Amino acid sequence: MTFSICVREHYTDDEGEDQTRFGVAVTTRLAAVGTLCPFASEHGAVATQSVVNVDLGRRGIEYIDDGLAVGDALEALLNADDGKPERQLHGVDADGEFAFSGEDCGEWFGHVTGDNHTVAGNLLTGEDVIEETAATYEASRGGDAPLAERLIDALEAGHEAGGDKRTDLAVQSAAVLVETTEEEAAEPYWRDLRVDATETPVADLRETFELARESFETAMAKYEDEQGNDDQGATTDESGAAQSSE
Repeated sequence: MTFSICVREHYTDDEGEDQTRFGVAVTTRLAAVGTLCPFASEHGAVATQSVVNVDLGRRGIEYIDDGLAVGDALEALLNADDGKPERQLHGVDADGEFAFSGEDCGEWFGHVTGDNHTVAGNLLTGEDVIEETAATYEASRGGDAPLAERLIDALEAGHEAGGDKRTDLAVQSAAVLVETTEEEAAEPYWRDLRVDATETPVADLRETFELARESFETAMAKYEDEQGNDDQGATTDESGAAQSSE
């Protein structure tokens, strides 16, 4: 199932506290990849693909949440999986990375591992796909754009480098998922998005992201305006009541 990227970023929030965010993004020439491949929590991110075993992703995140290192968690799951030669599995946790590509994955297949990310793919036009995905993500680190947007940029770079070689399959899909250790009053809508069936998955995922961000910002502004009006009304009422009692 084509290519995906998992990343870890340490950052400082507005209160000066150290935080970590994790993200995973994936695209393929099949429908509904977001239901099968990407998994993330405030402790890590995992992608399972090729001949997909969804349990590897689901249990991988559970093991990481329980405190296992990503390498120990995913290696243990693979060693218990009879279909290991056909699997691709990779991910990150707070401290490390892990990537595996079974020998029976569809050509071209492979993976790359950095000090904060992993990228893997199969049935690709070539190695350039994962190299461009990784390079584009690395170039974006430290920028102001949200992680979800930068992960979509990385997918776009891999797609433009050739992407999935199965050009006879028109229906495609894409997904992005981001989690963070930071406690927020409202979690932005754009961190968990899917495009389940389309012929232009990355472009549609980007449009979905942009609309979701606009929706979130509009809703937050409306809430703040309404809250401000309510507070002003309460102050006026209290002031009026105080004046009438004198």
